[in-house]
Amino acid sequence: MKNSLKIAALLSITALPVVAAEHVMLEARAEVMNAAGMSIGTVTINETASGTPLVIVALTDLPEGSHGIHLHETGDCSAADFTSAGGHIAGDAEHGVFAENGPHPGDLPNAIVGADGELNLEIFNADLVIADMVMDDDGAAFIVHSDPDDYTSQPSGEAGSRIACGVFEAG
Repeated sequence: MKNSLKIAALLSITALPVVAAEHVMLEARAEVMNAAGMSIGTVTINETASGTPLVIVALTDLPEGSHGIHLHETGDCSAADFTSAGGHIAGDAEHGVFAENGPHPGDLPNAIVGADGELNLEIFNADLVIADMVMDDDGAAFIVHSDPDDYTSQPSGEAGSRIACGVFEAG
């Protein structure tokens, strides 16, 4: 019985529901590129009827394992190591869900990539203000890191190098 519950849980994670278009409005979209400059998918940030932004990640060709993923403060992926994207969108918060004054609005949960290299994830982010944090004058970027975020280390969770980046543009 326990194995069938584990299988059902895994299937529910990999078979994400399709969001009905009438419930969301696309606000921002980023085409994500790896360090070789190849497109590996998209990330969208959508406004919902409740006002809670929905981040949808659909990426391929990533290394297997756990990866920190974040929304970064500057819409610039021009540096070879993607450091041009700046730090996380921080607002007035500390980094990580384990921090007393956390998390940053740009902190997202670690993403687990399977042997197939695919990352598909939907995240509601009540701390994110799209107009002020993503679509502001200097824009924002989505970053995939080489390692998992530890959810505590300041200012960025010791998530390793930046292996993919995408700049958000108006939807």
